[in-house]
Amino acid sequence: MKPEIKVAILDLYNGIANEGMRGFQEILNRYKTHHNLNITYKIFDVRRGGEVPGLDFDIYLSSGGPGSPLDEGTEWEKKYFRLTDRLEDHNLSNTTDKKHAFFVCHSFQLMCRKYELGDINTRRSASFGVLPVNKTEAGFTESLFEGLAEPFYAVDSRSWQVINPNEKRFKELNMQLVAIEKERPHIDLPRALMAIRFNDYFFSTQFHPEADANGMRNLLLKEEKKDEVISEHGDVKYKEMLTRLADPDMITLTQATLIPNFLDQAVMSLQGVQ
Repeated sequence: MKPEIKVAILDLYNGIANEGMRGFQEILNRYKTHHNLNITYKIFDVRRGGEVPGLDFDIYLSSGGPGSPLDEGTEWEKKYFRLTDRLEDHNLSNTTDKKHAFFVCHSFQLMCRKYELGDINTRRSASFGVLPVNKTEAGFTESLFEGLAEPFYAVDSRSWQVINPNEKRFKELNMQLVAIEKERPHIDLPRALMAIRFNDYFFSTQFHPEADANGMRNLLLKEEKKDEVISEHGDVKYKEMLTRLADPDMITLTQATLIPNFLDQAVMSLQGVQ
């Protein structure tokens, strides 16, 4: 019998309907079938239910979610950071079974706050759509980006941002900024941090690599969402989103590449010790 690979999915959506949780499960199910692995996963309702996993999982996927990443002192957040501290301590010990974690959007912002990697604030207007993401110099050698073009395209959906990277902290902690927001030559605003390699086992993106084209298209075609996007970003932008979702080299490629690359690394590391 194949050894079990246990995945914890940390749901930070606070009960809000979303595409993210389905995206994670779809990627895991596809990966499990494609590689013929015994992968199991369990979802933890972190914000609404105060549920946090222990250290008995191999891989941790932490989702996006609504609201402010600066809303400090909540009970769920204390538990969440206790977990990330325990995962770090475990990985720093001489144990061979390292814990791999991937943090998305809201989780990305929380971890940037924890490590003091930059300024966290609200955007002048919310970002939503299928947008280009630029690799940094370090990003060109980031193994999780293997198979992705420059720029690559991702679903971006956020009212908050992390800007002005704290170079001193990045250096002290030996972390690498591997992707940044697209260049906007006509807008005199700092470009947001979009992906960070925290260490050998922790990786994080501000965008949504779990998002799939079909789910996004279905969401955009709903009358309510369509009206919301058009009133916020205009009809031209709305049509551009739908066109980009149909392009196999954009969202479909990112969803099929980034988290699967992360899973490849985690699984290989686990199989090395089993």
